Amino acid sequence: MSTILFESPIFGPVISRRLGVSLGINLLPASGKVCTFDCLYCECGLNKERKTDEKMPTVESVFTELEMTLEKMRQQGRLPDVITFAGNGEPTAHPHFADIIEGVLALRDRYAPEAKVSVLSNGTQIHKPRVFDALCKVDNNILKLDTVDEAYIERVNRPSSYYRVAEQIEAFKRFDGHVMVQTMFLKGKDFLGRDVDNTTAQYVEPWLEAIKTIAPEKVMIYTIDRETPDKDLMKATHEELDGIASRLREEGFDVTVSY
Repeated sequence: MSTILFESPIFGPVISRRLGVSLGINLLPASGKVCTFDCLYCECGLNKERKTDEKMPTVESVFTELEMTLEKMRQQGRLPDVITFAGNGEPTAHPHFADIIEGVLALRDRYAPEAKVSVLSNGTQIHKPRVFDALCKVDNNILKLDTVDEAYIERVNRPSSYYRVAEQIEAFKRFDGHVMVQTMFLKGKDFLGRDVDNTTAQYVEPWLEAIKTIAPEKVMIYTIDRETPDKDLMKATHEELDGIASRLREEGFDVTVSY
């Protein structure tokens, strides 16, 4: 299986390991990737290989296609469990992200009031007040924190601009618990042959302390599921994920594990 790109602005529904029947919203172009991270494990591929000149979808196109899709699903009697902002990069990078959140919540209330609205984000834009406020309004505010090790982040997540873990943790805390932390655990080597195993105590112990500080409503731990740009990456084992999950549960956290 090769790396993939998603349709835009609406894709799916798909079966999510973590969220159930998920109708996706992709605020990035269908022809390429736009992301403030360039993760070695990204299912959409590397940024330099997915460049595009296509514009992001308009606010109007998102609302029109979402309404059409929800109406069709309602007629078929199979409404989604969740409406998820994901797709080909970082959803909060869309310049009208906050406005789109408002409209999507209204359409959800009209067509699928039982569905949760989720955002999968790397958290790099939460310093912007409108992005932060918009994330406070969604049901599932799911933000990435793979480690608290700066060198590891530079090696694996590869942020394209200024990124400091301590500042991210402080920003996560500002949600006062209305945040879910998602963490990718993996093994193997990066393109330069450097180890990327973040399942060891060296990485897990300080990460766990950060989780305690953030106090999220849920922690989602997972490992790679599809082909990755870096062919030398490997899945974390069931035993490793279960061990990390057990540590979290001992601290009283709600945890989901995706193998």
